[in-house]
Amino acid sequence: MTPAIDIQTAMAIAKSAPIQAPRPTANAAAAKTAAQTFEGVFLSQFLGEMFDGISTDGPFGGGQGEAMFRSLMLDEYGKQIAAQGGIGIADAVTRELLKSQETVQ
Repeated sequence: MTPAIDIQTAMAIAKSAPIQAPRPTANAAAAKTAAQTFEGVFLSQFLGEMFDGISTDGPFGGGQGEAMFRSLMLDEYGKQIAAQGGIGIADAVTRELLKSQETVQ
């Protein structure tokens, strides 16, 4: 269990590292890359939930090896699905990122 900090310590930490407002950028490619990465992570988590109930035992299962490396496989599945167009999350996230950056300008 971590010890609780008092309010003065918390305020000192907050003052030493102030929160910065988002900075506008003209780099739409960076926003698209970030959105595609986000979609890949989302899809990996989604696929992980789908694969949770599948056993790795049986004549065609991979046993402990499959159980160990399943998360890596699902990460790659998520990245590949997102790279091939995904399910539309990256497009929506890109639009929102660019829209929120335009309002900052």
